[in-house]
Amino acid sequence: MKQVNEIKCTFLSLSQNESLARSIVSGFLLPLDPDVEELADLRCAVSEAVTNCIVHAYRKEVGKIQLTLRVYDNRTFRMIIADKGCGIPNVKEARKPLFTTLPDEDRCGMGFSIMESFSDKLDVKSQIGKGTRVTLTKKLSSGEDNT
Repeated sequence: MKQVNEIKCTFLSLSQNESLARSIVSGFLLPLDPDVEELADLRCAVSEAVTNCIVHAYRKEVGKIQLTLRVYDNRTFRMIIADKGCGIPNVKEARKPLFTTLPDEDRCGMGFSIMESFSDKLDVKSQIGKGTRVTLTKKLSSGEDNT
């Protein structure tokens, strides 16, 4: 697998930047002519990941979120969302459906489940006090007859 394109950007953990992240993913993927469902799924996945950074990693503070997008010659797309927030004490537990650390704030605890459902592979690495890195990998369809 040979990397053929990459973009990295860093933005603040502000709620309005969630839509920015979706737009960046769309703009990056459009030349590959993904089907509408793939594009919607990946936009939703980045939205979930960025929201996790805003709500959980930095809590009520503002920090930086780094978004890295890569595409490879076999139409594999990789998205990395990283923060330098509080970290996740137990990644295995946090990945369980309905788990949330903020039940009083009307959080459904489905973020990782949603991201995983829209990917071929989801990897989550985290260290307390150092942050979290979520890597989503998805093989895109052929790009033909996407109507």
